[in-house]
Amino acid sequence: MDKDIQVVGLRIGRETFGIPIGMVREIVRVPEITSVPNAPDYIEGVINLRGRIVPVVDLRKRFREVVAAPNKKNRIVVVELDGRPIGLIVNSASEVLKIPPSEIEAPHAVFQEGELNYITGVGKIRGRLVILLDLSRILQRGELRRLDEVAETAAPVPVGATSKR
Repeated sequence: MDKDIQVVGLRIGRETFGIPIGMVREIVRVPEITSVPNAPDYIEGVINLRGRIVPVVDLRKRFREVVAAPNKKNRIVVVELDGRPIGLIVNSASEVLKIPPSEIEAPHAVFQEGELNYITGVGKIRGRLVILLDLSRILQRGELRRLDEVAETAAPVPVGATSKR
């Protein structure tokens, strides 16, 4: 018997998305975000999460959703991707969903080939659909490098260190 797939449910717009629970480090309220000059519009900036600089991507903008005014339900889902923390702003994130493998449709059965290559499947749970995401495809290699640059740019220079600028 196959084990249920466990994903963290995220709301972006009116849709529910799921990312593997193993990638999620924590879910936090949206703190003050420090913007970084010349970053792509979907990169909000960086946050200081217990002394660690974490770049923040607004998944709503990445998915070209209309971004409403911030509200109390907005969250940052901190995931680990290729060994680095990345914050993802979503409308809300709250639940762990358990989806039986028999209730997951392959993406090629739902979408055209290559059209939305970051979708790993569409799960059906209690009458609703959950779009399962592959974060490594949403954030391509070049974007991950750019996020590293954003975090490095925002990192404070240690006391006693000299700046190379």
